[in-house]
Amino acid sequence: MRPFKNMILLMLLMLLPFMEGFGQERSDTLQEKNTGQVAEVYESALEATPEAASQAYRAQDYQKSILLYEELVTRAIGEDRESAQIYYNLGNAYFRDNQLGRAVLNYEKALLLDPGDGDIRHNLRFARNRTEDRIDTAGSLFLTNWFTAVRNMLSSDAWAKLGIGLFVLFLACVAVFLFVRRLWARKTAFYAGLVLFVCIIGANIFSFSQKRERVRRDTAVVMVGAARVNASPDENSNALFELHEGTKVKIRSYDGNWCEIEIANGSVGWTSKQNVEII
Repeated sequence: MRPFKNMILLMLLMLLPFMEGFGQERSDTLQEKNTGQVAEVYESALEATPEAASQAYRAQDYQKSILLYEELVTRAIGEDRESAQIYYNLGNAYFRDNQLGRAVLNYEKALLLDPGDGDIRHNLRFARNRTEDRIDTAGSLFLTNWFTAVRNMLSSDAWAKLGIGLFVLFLACVAVFLFVRRLWARKTAFYAGLVLFVCIIGANIFSFSQKRERVRRDTAVVMVGAARVNASPDENSNALFELHEGTKVKIRSYDGNWCEIEIANGSVGWTSKQNVEII
């Protein structure tokens, strides 16, 4: 019995080097494969740069440009630093690739981040002229239009920075009024401080309004060729009208897989969530 055990131990010792070599070979193979995968991912990450996407766009390879810009957008969202310029360029690539709905969607996203950019407004207006729907805008108060026009001159961040700058000037006026003895200087500082105080309030109102619109995200774009709008959130309900790709709508409420929308002329109805995408 004892010699038999010794023979088995001897055989195991003889097989041990082969087992170590086999394990080492498997380990090396696995490591090489993983290294190749990491290199592939790293190469893809290096390729997705604004320069590479722009170069693909100039070469008229719009689909590659779209893929690169989409990866840049995904990366920016993950890092909480969305860029109006990236959305704008992505909209241009989609427009050149004849994907009108996607083009309008990304132009709208760019405009939401930088409402004062003239190029974004121009391209969005041009893309909207290519849409099939022609919807008259419902009338609104003059003050509402004026407020929106002034607010959209700058982004929320720009209004906030302007407010901070005006507040520093306001503090300077307060210092002059309190510590300077000359009457004309004190009067000038007092009235200038009043004007600056009103401007500070206005800048903060515009900034918070812009920020609320960005956070609320209650507008969407029709992404399908023809979206049926029903009277109620039911497939068998009456069809009120039909919207087409690229049309902007306002989301009023949700009910399951349905969303209640409102178009520019004030008409309201229900359509499937799959027909629209939130801006």
